[in-house]
Amino acid sequence: MKETCPVETEQADAILEGYPHAEASLIQVLQDVHRAYNYLPCDVVVKVAETLGVPLAKVFSVATFYKAFSLKPQGDTIIRVCMGTACHIRGGGALVDEVERLLHVAPDETTPDMKFTRNTVNCVGACAMAPVMIVGEKYRGNARAVRVGGYLELGGDDDAN
Repeated sequence: MKETCPVETEQADAILEGYPHAEASLIQVLQDVHRAYNYLPCDVVVKVAETLGVPLAKVFSVATFYKAFSLKPQGDTIIRVCMGTACHIRGGGALVDEVERLLHVAPDETTPDMKFTRNTVNCVGACAMAPVMIVGEKYRGNARAVRVGGYLELGGDDDAN
């Protein structure tokens, strides 16, 4: 994966200094790197592999296995719409359509201003609240398409959820 521009690695250097340089530190280091950059920049992934003495293929394998990691830059706010069975049946598709209409981005894409990244997920484990939409860290149970603008703080109805 080729990045459009290299990133500064000072944050990664500081993160790596806080951990033993061993494979056992890999997931914790990747979590901290992801938190610092809002994704896993390729330059930094290479640095992590070299510093921890882990084969680059293994680092990429871990980075692509866990949904918590992204190799693409993410928006400031991640929007996840559950499309599990309960959410799908109770209107998850309408939520997906409304997010696309408002933000003009396809699934797994980020708005040009880097404010939002839109994702669909298979299940968030909150079926009793279906359909569920997660905006940043906030769960929106019994979500409705007419409220999506409010959930995203774009204006619109945001009552009680």
